[in-house]
Amino acid sequence: MNHEEEEDVDILIVGAGLAGLTTALSLHRLGLRSLVLESSDSLRITGYALSLWTNAWRALDVVGIGSTLRKKSTQIKGFKIASLDTGLFTSEQALDKDGKFEGYESRCVKRKDLLEAIVNELPPDTIRYSSKVATIDELGRYKLVLIGCDGVKSVVAKWLGLERPISDGRLAIRGLVEFPDGSCSDPIFHVKFGGGVRFGSLPVDENTVYWFCTFIPSQVPSYEEDWKVNPIKVKQFVLSRIHKMPQEAQDVVERTKLSNISCAKLKFRSPWNVLFGNIVKDNVCVAGDALHPMTPDIGQGGCAALEDAVVLGRCLGEVFLKKASEEDDEFERIKKGLEKYGKERRWRSFSLISVAYCVGYIQQSNGKMMSLFRKVWFSSYTPSIFLKMADFDCGNLVS
Repeated sequence: MNHEEEEDVDILIVGAGLAGLTTALSLHRLGLRSLVLESSDSLRITGYALSLWTNAWRALDVVGIGSTLRKKSTQIKGFKIASLDTGLFTSEQALDKDGKFEGYESRCVKRKDLLEAIVNELPPDTIRYSSKVATIDELGRYKLVLIGCDGVKSVVAKWLGLERPISDGRLAIRGLVEFPDGSCSDPIFHVKFGGGVRFGSLPVDENTVYWFCTFIPSQVPSYEEDWKVNPIKVKQFVLSRIHKMPQEAQDVVERTKLSNISCAKLKFRSPWNVLFGNIVKDNVCVAGDALHPMTPDIGQGGCAALEDAVVLGRCLGEVFLKKASEEDDEFERIKKGLEKYGKERRWRSFSLISVAYCVGYIQQSNGKMMSLFRKVWFSSYTPSIFLKMADFDCGNLVS
């Protein structure tokens, strides 16, 4: 990476995903310019949809796009937990019942809508496409902030010495289906688990439903490696595992176009690596999936990226906007600002990764004792886990 190519910017962001773009927007709201380098030749809108919880909506409101996105998404009103083995519901929870969960917010948003809402608020020269960071020189005391938002395979995380994310042994199938007649009006998050499989669906809006299915390949005799590029086999597998569910659930998968189905390995960073590794070093840090890749079992991956962006914007705002004396060393101020960011995000990231992994393990483990545990206690407690981890306020851009 050549310093001459940075066009006189103080803050360089690697990756135009959710974390990178929201960080740029946070900085823009404070009047700070940044440059986002994106390896793709256009905005990456793959991924279908994201479930965003209370903490995410607080962050979106801080950067000024929450209201825009609420108009394009349905507020989730409750949970229904069911057993895949029997198809029977084992737990139901309304978010507005008796005011117990008052103030919580849950919506599913199309990734395309989310990223475009952010980009529309950024200056037109913020993103430089087809720009890939292959290596990073030792920056020394160069007065440039480098933020790695370059995902699970982060070059910046590797430079910081963080370990590679590891596989948790599962695959995730994701799909998005359109109902032109507006028949998906039930604003409920449905989750079914058992027999090594976890299936869920929730509405994006009155015409769109997002669904997912995670499973352990080693426990599926019919699994073949070509599933990752063969949506027909993937769709057939999901339908075979939800055949005891109500017809509405089967229709969601049956009506999904093959082009709207994906299959990928689930990976996460060791929480201990986040706790004790270098997530910040001098004037370099990581955010989003470059910092805390996690399994999707509590729906907090994208939410945590939004939190990162607000906290990072606030910490850098304190560095660049507060008047400094002549004796102040700008490099040291940048270093302290990023250290503050790292301190705020380290334990939060550790907690989210750990809880997500444990929830996934319990939901998809086999055995009579684990099945009884899920049925008797865990299924009724699942909504509380989601809501507890979402009950977090990342604060404002100005402290």
